[in-house]
Amino acid sequence: MRIYKMGAFIMSCSVLLVGLGAAHQAMAQDAAAAYPKMAPLDQYLMADRAAEIALARSAAPESISGDATILVLGRKGYETAVEGKNGFVCIVARGWTGPFDWPEFWSPKIRAADCLNPQAARSLVPVFHLRAELAMAGRSKAEMLSAVKAAYENKQLPNLESGAMDYMMSKSSYLTDEGDHNMPHLMFDTLVKDGKDWGSGAAGSPVMSSPYWFISAKEPPQAKGLPPILVFLIPAPDWSDGTAADMHGH
Repeated sequence: MRIYKMGAFIMSCSVLLVGLGAAHQAMAQDAAAAYPKMAPLDQYLMADRAAEIALARSAAPESISGDATILVLGRKGYETAVEGKNGFVCIVARGWTGPFDWPEFWSPKIRAADCLNPQAARSLVPVFHLRAELAMAGRSKAEMLSAVKAAYENKQLPNLESGAMDYMMSKSSYLTDEGDHNMPHLMFDTLVKDGKDWGSGAAGSPVMSSPYWFISAKEPPQAKGLPPILVFLIPAPDWSDGTAADMHGH
């Protein structure tokens, strides 16, 4: 997987997707030690509701996010703060919406502005809602994983729609403790089985990919019962406000 200055990370729809190579193992161990369990509830909340709405909107250009539905995190899960009209849903994801084996899963620092298109919103926002409700109720990672599997088994969560994608172009997101913490990018949520079909990781290719549920190179046994979603990430040259992003470091 291609490595950028902030570390190898990919974050989706309401999720963080982090690819950890050998050079990042020590950092991953440090992160796991730093965030072994859920932090106090208040640390995941944003006191200023208007600020959370603004951060969520900043995930995509105003021409898209201006008419989007906006969700904010409350004490029992995500709530609708603004009703939209274009089918997009913008949200500020937290670490526990990411892969279950991500070392920063319980980090209270994560504030990931994400704007999902209608297909991704219909497919994945219900997963955001379920995971947020469980996290805010103090459920463990194992309990959360079990509940998501049960919801899919009982057809309480929808299948992934074709064409699902996300905008993650906010200047103000905090995606990871690694490097510069942020990068503008687009993500495509697919049922593709092999990232090589999109040229992911090929020399000179801007395309990266990572599984949605676990970042392990090989699908772990815990993934059984979850739909095999593969997420592709493509860096964007600009932030959502139109200013150029520095893709190559300082």
